[in-house]
Amino acid sequence: MNNDLKHIRTEDFCNPIVEQRADPWVYKHTDGYYYFTASVPEYDRIELRRAEHIQDLAAAPSVIAWRKPDSGPMSSHIWAPEIHLIEDKWYIYFAAAKSGDTINGMFDHRMFVLENNSANPLEGTWSEKGQIRTAWDSFSLDATTFEHQNQRYLVWAQNDPQIEGNSNLYIDLMRNPWTLQGKQIMISKPELAWETIGFLVNEGPAVIQRNGKLFISYSASATDFNYCMGLLMADEDSDLLAPSSWSKASDPVFQSNSETGQFGPGHNCFTVSADGSEDIFVYHARNYKVIEGDPLYDPNRHARAQKLAWSEEGTPVFGIPAADNKKN
Repeated sequence: MNNDLKHIRTEDFCNPIVEQRADPWVYKHTDGYYYFTASVPEYDRIELRRAEHIQDLAAAPSVIAWRKPDSGPMSSHIWAPEIHLIEDKWYIYFAAAKSGDTINGMFDHRMFVLENNSANPLEGTWSEKGQIRTAWDSFSLDATTFEHQNQRYLVWAQNDPQIEGNSNLYIDLMRNPWTLQGKQIMISKPELAWETIGFLVNEGPAVIQRNGKLFISYSASATDFNYCMGLLMADEDSDLLAPSSWSKASDPVFQSNSETGQFGPGHNCFTVSADGSEDIFVYHARNYKVIEGDPLYDPNRHARAQKLAWSEEGTPVFGIPAADNKKN
């Protein structure tokens, strides 16, 4: 890490913020800490770390919150953990498979939940709350949760056996942090040209509410340099369980940029600056285009952060992925 980083203002970043951590998730708590988790290259555990500033997360010590068992439905390919605080308890949402085998070219992941009653999630014991049961038993991953108008929702990616492609995006109300209400509604499927390169994928949803609207960013296409981000939007007073409430941006909102040397940006989350005045998005990307072998096993999707701008119309402006080792 460059020693000059200590002179950077807290609202500025120099990427990457954490190396070899894909699918990054950052939660800013009222205790002043940013809590960070992500997929590790070995896909065998869930790690947590915290720091008072996003830029300091790389140097922060990490703890293993949970490690996969040797067998069973959570014994392989631990992907995309997210940490949330819900009614004074900590929850981690993640995806896992029973093996590394694929079925008809697809992995066999399901979504699971961990719970911790400690004030500091880096301490205490994480208990397994089990699988999130959806309308049908199929490949599912990337669960994220949010509260809106006193109701808690889950948004996730799942394969519908009756729809061509790998995964669509769904939304539902929650009875509790690990149980769905049961009215599973599809709000997006890969259908545009930039969503269907290599694989037909909508995944990695993240929610932000601003300017009277809810926005869901998501990732699309194969996880190589074609990986990019799209955006869904709904009015905050609309019925979020109605597919007609959601509109989709016709073009990617964040994608590879050869001039800055960033390829396959995606799977982001949203947070705010240390003083709460600016919106920040955290994402992963590689700094090279050509990958040898399966992109899934290339470890160099690094976590990165940059400021989120807003248009005059009140929609998010992601810009272009910032170059490595330069203040943004």
